[in-house]
Amino acid sequence: MLSAGLPQGAVPKLERPGPLRERVYEALLELITTRALSPGQHLVESELAGHLGVSRQPVREALQRLNTEGWVDLRPAQGAFVHEPTEDEADQLLSVRTLLEAEAARLAAANSGSTGIAELEELCAQGERAVADDDVDLAVATNATFHAKVMELAGNVVLRELAAQVDRRVRWYYTPVARQRGRQSWIEHRELIAAIADRDERRATEVMKAHTEHTRQTYHQREQA
Repeated sequence: MLSAGLPQGAVPKLERPGPLRERVYEALLELITTRALSPGQHLVESELAGHLGVSRQPVREALQRLNTEGWVDLRPAQGAFVHEPTEDEADQLLSVRTLLEAEAARLAAANSGSTGIAELEELCAQGERAVADDDVDLAVATNATFHAKVMELAGNVVLRELAAQVDRRVRWYYTPVARQRGRQSWIEHRELIAAIADRDERRATEVMKAHTEHTRQTYHQREQA
């Protein structure tokens, strides 16, 4: 049941006025991305509408859009369910992520100044504190912000737009392994910052490739772990 799958008070009522259809879509997508709504979970329109404080119509429209985008599966005579990603789906996306992130790291090493490096260091410190506090949600969010900052420092608008298209799915796959990756992930981030600060494009590329590969491997090994 949906009511058992969300923490009490986790979903605020959506305020009006505004583009309600879009806001319902964004709210549901965020709940799926953060795994507050878990893969395979049955999504009941009336319950979702009650949690969000809206009618069933914008919820129905949002579920149809999420189905088109691959986040939700609409099954005849059964209803809507959060999509359960296959290992192949995860592998394909995380492999593409490695290509994008490695190029971003190279460009960041070529283009970053002291201000950008300081921003990366502050984000890394925030992530390390989140891990120390066992705050998985904050660690995942900070990890996403860190990688987005590297993309920003790369200075390539097209690359950044492509990365944005897969960002939420990367968070979706990273969340279940965030605790397992833990402190090691931020050690790797520190290594990346050092390479960028040294303006070592080759080393930055190698560190980022290894970093994203570790995440991909950990995702596939999560059940055994």
